Amino acid sequence: MSQRTESYLVGLVGDGVTPSLTPPMHEREGDVQGLRYLYRPIDLLELGLAGDSVGEVLRSARTLGFNGLNITHPCKQLVLQHLDEVSPDARRLGAVNTVVIRDGRFIGHNTDFSGFAAALASGLPGARLDRVVQLGAGGAGSAVAYALLSAGVTVLDLVDMDPGRAAARAAELSGFFPDSTVTARATAELPQLMPLADGLVHCTPVGMAAHPGVPLDLELVESRHWVADIVYRPIETELVRGARAKGCEVLDGGRMAVGQAADAFRIFTGLDADPERMRSHFLELVAAEEVAA
Repeated sequence: MSQRTESYLVGLVGDGVTPSLTPPMHEREGDVQGLRYLYRPIDLLELGLAGDSVGEVLRSARTLGFNGLNITHPCKQLVLQHLDEVSPDARRLGAVNTVVIRDGRFIGHNTDFSGFAAALASGLPGARLDRVVQLGAGGAGSAVAYALLSAGVTVLDLVDMDPGRAAARAAELSGFFPDSTVTARATAELPQLMPLADGLVHCTPVGMAAHPGVPLDLELVESRHWVADIVYRPIETELVRGARAKGCEVLDGGRMAVGQAADAFRIFTGLDADPERMRSHFLELVAAEEVAA
């Protein structure tokens, strides 16, 4: 009798997740590794469910035999109260985007920060991290800032349209990383900040297909800067194109998306994904979308 092949049932919970590229990325990696791996979007909007129903969704997934769930907007904070265990980094960030279901227990992780950390290490190896300017201090920005400081950034200047949010995030991160300096800055200060910076990280919606444009005056970007964007639809944002044209080393948003997926795959299966193989597939998926559009 042949040995039974391990199988995995995984889902993505959030608003508007049906078009997500995460399920096909996971399933392709599972196929290559010889797994029976099924990843289903669980779109709260289509189901007519509010974000605070995430606990009910978790319990239903456990009953139905799911191995785990990825969690996205608007549930990353709401899910915390329903978990039995949370990783230290996710607890610090106050957000969970990956829940593994093991022995009937819900265990939360955050691969937003680890995904960006992996992207930075693989996509910009050896980048100078003495001082970095980050645009956007929201949910994704919080995870990226945490990753930057974990990677050894000495001074992080957080620039946000909401001064209160930037100040709160800076104070919180300063407590976690006492050996680094985290400052809250206004957009009007960018002309003074960019000449001091080694790199720029962009974490706002500007540049997405629905929000075209660039998040700052490209005249402030110099060839010596490295530039990272977390927007990946399109993969070639105006910021990425403009920075590359100036001779900057750039990190497109696809790197973080793949890093998140690879980390979640490992958490769900215990097996290491191949990030470069996943990135190649991801770029195929994005290209197919752009052709279809």
